[in-house]
Amino acid sequence: MNTGAGPAPDLETRLRRAEDLLEIHQLFIDYGRHLDVGDFAAYAALFAADGELLLGPLGRARGPAAIEALMTRVQGGAVGATFHLITSPTVVLDGDTATAEVMWTVVARAEDGRPAVTMLGRHRDRLVRETGRWRFARREGHIDIPVRLS
Repeated sequence: MNTGAGPAPDLETRLRRAEDLLEIHQLFIDYGRHLDVGDFAAYAALFAADGELLLGPLGRARGPAAIEALMTRVQGGAVGATFHLITSPTVVLDGDTATAEVMWTVVARAEDGRPAVTMLGRHRDRLVRETGRWRFARREGHIDIPVRLS
């Protein structure tokens, strides 16, 4: 987008930006999808080699192996019990790095079988292009609204 402050970016620059944003948005979607089906190896592979995951009281881990172990421990018994909706992504690109924030909603089955929102929050991210792919360098989770099922 040209704000009038200088010449418009060339087609190659605009295409690269669009491809980067699409890949980063897919990273957010894959995060929730892998988590929900319990594919913690694929989930951990979304992180850079020294990527860091900070999930408040659930734990923290650095590197894909430690992230996979953390998620297996905290989510392994709950696979299929919840669904993560990832929304409202904002991304600021800066070459091979980026910052981002997404909203997330966790939906589970209430005792009566109907869907119930159990938590709402945000992830604040630092992203890096590593070996040609976008990865999480740091993902920090924040719970904005914890909700209990009755």
